[in-house]
Amino acid sequence: MELEALGEAADKFSEMGAKLVLIAPQQVEFNRAIGEEKGLTVDILSDPGNEIAARYGLRFKLPDDLKALYQKFGIDLVKYNGDDSWTLPLPARIVIDSTGVVRHTAIDADYTLRPDPLETLTVLEKMP
Repeated sequence: MELEALGEAADKFSEMGAKLVLIAPQQVEFNRAIGEEKGLTVDILSDPGNEIAARYGLRFKLPDDLKALYQKFGIDLVKYNGDDSWTLPLPARIVIDSTGVVRHTAIDADYTLRPDPLETLTVLEKMP
């Protein structure tokens, strides 16, 4: 799903009493810039060191060959993430109810397969 379509999903979530929140490892200023650039109306929270991702088992360290490829293409994770861990989160959708219970997850190691927030509406409709 394109970032620009997240506003529509967030509105539908809100109508159902839910909230859509993005969590990314980038530093606050980079998250803010992306939000402004894309006209996002959802909160983008920073996860320094991918600590929240790690709590959910979603943090992975880039192997040296992939790190070299990122560097070749000018992707500076040290700059954007503010640490030299060279870790990233797996793309995931996690539905957590108001009591903190995880009700649904969608996780894929392929970063090109991002969970569609609109699919989450079905999950929310089935929640108690």
